[in-house]
Amino acid sequence: MRRTVVKAAAGASAVVLAAGAGAAAYAVVADPPSSDAQAAVTGGTPAAATSGGTVSDVYDRANDSVVEITVSLGSGGAESGVPGGGASQAQGSGFVFDKSGHVVTNAHVVDGASSVEVRFANGKTYDATVVGADPSTDLAVIDVDAPSSALEPLTLADSSALEVGQEVVAIGSPFGLENTVTSGIVSALDRSMEAPNGYTINGAIQTDAAINHGNSGGPLLDLEGRVIGVNSQIESDSGGNDGVGFAVPSNTVKTIVSQLVEGGTVEHAYLGVGLTQTQGGTAGVQVSEVRDGTPAATAGLQAGDVITSVDGDSVTSMQEIQSAIDAKQPGDTIKIGYVRDGAEHTVSVKLGTRPS
Repeated sequence: MRRTVVKAAAGASAVVLAAGAGAAAYAVVADPPSSDAQAAVTGGTPAAATSGGTVSDVYDRANDSVVEITVSLGSGGAESGVPGGGASQAQGSGFVFDKSGHVVTNAHVVDGASSVEVRFANGKTYDATVVGADPSTDLAVIDVDAPSSALEPLTLADSSALEVGQEVVAIGSPFGLENTVTSGIVSALDRSMEAPNGYTINGAIQTDAAINHGNSGGPLLDLEGRVIGVNSQIESDSGGNDGVGFAVPSNTVKTIVSQLVEGGTVEHAYLGVGLTQTQGGTAGVQVSEVRDGTPAATAGLQAGDVITSVDGDSVTSMQEIQSAIDAKQPGDTIKIGYVRDGAEHTVSVKLGTRPS
């Protein structure tokens, strides 16, 4: 069963980005439609539990590929976070994606960056530039000016083959403590978490491996040393690790990062509705809002309609509708079945491009 992680009221647990200094708290909002493109990893290797190695083996294999990222956020004014002016910094983690110098991290790690530095496990530091970021999936790519001898890419596994209970390893720089390794298991699959721009990231991996501020952007690895996810958020009463962390799955990473590397931007299909789960056993998902000027509005959908199918496939949850949109591209046409005032209807909708 799919669940959505939510930020509770003050005094209860909160979902926070696992970034460095100044990490902000974010709720997972079910209302905005999510359409973060997700696709199977072409040529990916299965991530199912294997005999693998030990945590030490994984660390030895992957540590040189994991980096610490320090971001300068500008100077002066309240935005700098420094009274009276001056520059502020944020810190996170990342990993080498290819021999060209591309490094994967979280979008919230490099948000607002005026300069970026990357520190490798051997202590050497190099300048980097932001290639592109996708706030809808909280993923970003930076290009580090390091020699090819320093670049050891990690392999992306096929996260669709993950199993609950599978052992995992996280490497990163929590609180600036570079090259820290922690381990645990896959606690749950198919979670949802909120991206920095308010949309929903589907298919998130929940783990009890210790993840703290500064782990953001670092890899979650299987016992073969392959990346199964990018560590992004924690749910915590204290703001520290309470054993509930979340990672963007590697299949999403593969799709989004390849687009960022190729063009620096990612476009997501967009319907333009707010959704709420129907109650009392009613089949379908209710439209709570239709935003003006959106594909949904053009197609005549209205608040109160209950969506029952997308392209002929029955839907009973918000996540199913979001996943159906995720699989499309802007400009694609889908058929939506819905119920209004007890009568069944079907409408064709040409999807737009999600606003940033």
